[in-house]
Amino acid sequence: MNSNVVGLDIAKNVFHLYSQSAGGNVVKKKLKRSELLAFIANLPASLIGIEACGGSHYWAGEFTKLGHEVILLNARFVKAFVVGNKNDFNDAEAIFTAVTRPNKRTVAVKNQTQQDIQMLHRLRQQRVAERTGLVNQIRGFLSERGITLPQGVNQVRRHLPLILEDAENTLSALSRQLFAEQYEQLKLLDDAIKAQDCRI
Repeated sequence: MNSNVVGLDIAKNVFHLYSQSAGGNVVKKKLKRSELLAFIANLPASLIGIEACGGSHYWAGEFTKLGHEVILLNARFVKAFVVGNKNDFNDAEAIFTAVTRPNKRTVAVKNQTQQDIQMLHRLRQQRVAERTGLVNQIRGFLSERGITLPQGVNQVRRHLPLILEDAENTLSALSRQLFAEQYEQLKLLDDAIKAQDCRI
């Protein structure tokens, strides 16, 4: 392990760094986003602890290119080491303390390809959730008009076009238009999910 250890609390624009020299001198730095990379580049090879959060994989990759060892820490693990009131410097100190522990809870640093795959899966999951919400909404609106459908997206796909074509049911002209729009939205979500499946 590197003898120089840094705890870094990352954010969107302002970053807080905490370190201690071998003699016990504490170093606290507040850095703007534009200053961070240059500052880290001038450090000796260090062990840098970062809490796993938005942007942490990017910074881990950048610091690794500069020759540092980067460990991403599980946020719940770091929380136990916060001393005093929660603020950015105390968070950086907690990260510093946590990264030096032997049984630390770490998160694997993802490279760009792994991040792309994770993004793809999350976007697909979001579309699936949107489709489930839409299907439940369609079934609920139909139920309010006395038309019930079994659960499941396939049931709505199969039955809604037939309901729209049935001139004898209880649907008004406006509700028929709105259900038709929802059906088109369902087809668009199906296509989006299929596209993500192909990418996967």
